[in-house]
Amino acid sequence: MKIACVILNYNDAGTVEVLVQGIRDYSCIDQIVLVDNASTDDSFARLCRLRDGKISVIRAEKNGGYGAGNNLGVRYAAGQLGATHVLIANPDIAVSEKCIRGLARVFEKHPEAGVVTAVMRLPADGRAAGSVPVNAWPLHGFWGELFFMGPVSRRLFAGRLGYPTAYFHGKNAVYVDVVHGSMLMVSAKAFLAGGGYDEGLFLYQEEAVLARRMQAAGYRSVLLLRESYLHQEAVSVKREIADELRRQRIREQSVLYYMTNYLGAGPLRRAAAGIWFFGIRMEVRGFRFLEKCRQRWRCGHVGRV
Repeated sequence: MKIACVILNYNDAGTVEVLVQGIRDYSCIDQIVLVDNASTDDSFARLCRLRDGKISVIRAEKNGGYGAGNNLGVRYAAGQLGATHVLIANPDIAVSEKCIRGLARVFEKHPEAGVVTAVMRLPADGRAAGSVPVNAWPLHGFWGELFFMGPVSRRLFAGRLGYPTAYFHGKNAVYVDVVHGSMLMVSAKAFLAGGGYDEGLFLYQEEAVLARRMQAAGYRSVLLLRESYLHQEAVSVKREIADELRRQRIREQSVLYYMTNYLGAGPLRRAAAGIWFFGIRMEVRGFRFLEKCRQRWRCGHVGRV
């Protein structure tokens, strides 16, 4: 195996630099490919200063989104560097060499594996040991996708939208449909055979598309339960798109694209989705209002103390 790590950057060179410093001496990683997604700041110049025999820096002609940027990196890693497997990593993660070696061993033992990941941990993760991992879930149909998208409905129907706890109990690894895009290792052959990410999507829904494309190409996704990595909850995305409602709008466009192109949703279902999206935006506004009230109450309470 020859493993390359692809890290996609957009206006966030500082976060990329921290990750590179953390993994550059891992002997299991043969090459690191930094893809600058047409940043509008000095990111590209900063990343170029990291170049050496192990680190390559390439730049996209335009910011085509998460999928297009990572496709560019995987194609470069496989075509120019001869990588057989590629670790696709968001800048805002931390992963150990032990975890990466664990991912690689799955490919060595299971030729049907196209995607492998570990359990995602979040900062100050208060979930109980042995609880259901949050970074793997089944593929959904039209209605399941709608319920999965809503902040409230996702929690209300968690038992039906995810895997049951018993599915993970007492196992070292399990097959899953969809894995979170923040950190995963792919077989370069499988990834390219499936067509990679759909570049019609700018942000969100890439994971479901990759799952469907991998399955169509005859490959499976694996979640390692004894290994984990830390994810800082979309630091780069939230910095660049700070407004939650704007992120929601982008998510809606991506879900509608996915439903139309992969679930065969016609005009009536797209209209139903539009009504559902409106409801979700009302939820987001409601949460924002409650959070502002809570902050005002706390400020007033502290002032009185």
